[in-house]
Amino acid sequence: MRYLGGPYTLAQVTTRLQREIANDESDGIAYWPIFLRTTGEHVGCCGLKACDASECAYEIGFHLLPQFWGNGYASEAAKSVIDVAFHERGASALYAGHHPRNGASRSLLTRLGFACIGTHFYAPTGLQHPWYQLSKPLV
Repeated sequence: MRYLGGPYTLAQVTTRLQREIANDESDGIAYWPIFLRTTGEHVGCCGLKACDASECAYEIGFHLLPQFWGNGYASEAAKSVIDVAFHERGASALYAGHHPRNGASRSLLTRLGFACIGTHFYAPTGLQHPWYQLSKPLV
């Protein structure tokens, strides 16, 4: 969580969990947990949060435990969430950001087809984070 303003206190984690549960109950979106099929180990999470309701746009995010980095799990999860956003939720666009020093996230967003459209202030780090957009596929 070093790139996201962490580590977080138990109270901050509890607040975030309550927000994710409320988003899932009200909007059917959340940051869903990722588990390994073979062992059931918790890998991290990937999901959506509302970004611009008037345009049906969402922000996608993925957060994996360090021991699972570099294995393609974030890519696999993000592709599934992108599919849900565009084909089940009718999203017009997806947005994503990353810490300026997180080259792995930058590389993944680029491979997923996101284009950098500027920066976005992220309060937990106090920094301008690169900000990306993925438009709805034409097909």
